[in-house]
Amino acid sequence: MSEYVFKLPDLGEGTVESEIGEWLVKVGDQVKEEDIVGTMMTDKAAVELSSPVSGRVVKLAGEPGDKVAVGAPLVIFETAARAPRAVPRPDAGLPGRPRRRVVTSPAIRRRAREADIDLSAVQGSGPGGRITRADFAALAGERPTAARPAEAIREIKVIGLRRMIAQRMAAAKRDIPHFAYVEELDITELEALRQHLNAQSPERRLTLLPFLGLALIRAVKAFPQCNATYDRDRKLLLQYQAVHLGIATQTPNGLKVPVVHHAQTLNLRELAGEIKRVSAAARDNSAKQSELKGSTITITSLGKLGGIVSTPIINAPEVGIVGVNRAVARPAVVNGQIAVRLMMNLSSSFDHRFVDGHDAAAMIQRIKEILEHPATIFI
Repeated sequence: MSEYVFKLPDLGEGTVESEIGEWLVKVGDQVKEEDIVGTMMTDKAAVELSSPVSGRVVKLAGEPGDKVAVGAPLVIFETAARAPRAVPRPDAGLPGRPRRRVVTSPAIRRRAREADIDLSAVQGSGPGGRITRADFAALAGERPTAARPAEAIREIKVIGLRRMIAQRMAAAKRDIPHFAYVEELDITELEALRQHLNAQSPERRLTLLPFLGLALIRAVKAFPQCNATYDRDRKLLLQYQAVHLGIATQTPNGLKVPVVHHAQTLNLRELAGEIKRVSAAARDNSAKQSELKGSTITITSLGKLGGIVSTPIINAPEVGIVGVNRAVARPAVVNGQIAVRLMMNLSSSFDHRFVDGHDAAAMIQRIKEILEHPATIFI
């Protein structure tokens, strides 16, 4: 029998440790070389790790949410050609009678000890076989009463991408003095143009997002302080000539911000294609690391759920973010007459340390002017 120790490789970006996202194998599983064994979390995404050898999984470094240092053992394999013998689990009871690993909360473990209940015999109904409060209540013979009604509580461990999102959002709100600015737009003419272009090329339908992207790109030329990032360590504000456009994207694993690099070099159709491509890659986890970092200003949209006003949180280290709200038809005064127009709000946030309120409002006003006279997008 030989043993192979698979150590956590360097995942780039100067990381010295990484968090276990999820395991796709368990102790005792047979894997082949190049099989995916699990994911490790970086600051930007989940990185899949493949097995360097064929063999049987003998040991895993920890549970999802645990940290592993680069170079430390991650998975230990038994690579002998002969049939592997059974290896008792660390939590085994009497020889030959391994006990199932118990997944539950510390409170339920304590109550089980007090009641002299063996939790290894309980099949939990929670995620991954986790023993819930309801499972324990049923085992202990507890019954709901008027004073103690039955509760349905799902315990969810905050790990991986969701933990990173929580930390980044909390840090952004804590460290950045947000200045919010909301402006109303009449996009009746813009919508007419969009529908006309879609009728010409129905196979390449355009949403409002690439129009907004082009308008933003045109506007920041006059407001370079808004197309910038703040290097907190060096105390430097970095202003960019290129526009690396972040596209806030909701995915099954939470919010990600894929990036259209050098968006200022693209025309309307090209920008629409790139927005669609990077957003899809973020959703299916095929986005490259380079496509998930380096943005200089971000657009966020809730689409049909956009509401009237929102207060987007800045995607640090950027200093500005522009949010799109829902477009609705409503009465408006046009040339002294009441008419039904398609109206939409832009909800923006800026880092007030580096972007003055006047400049933030002026930039959004410039975007408004461009979108309300959509021919200027192409000038």
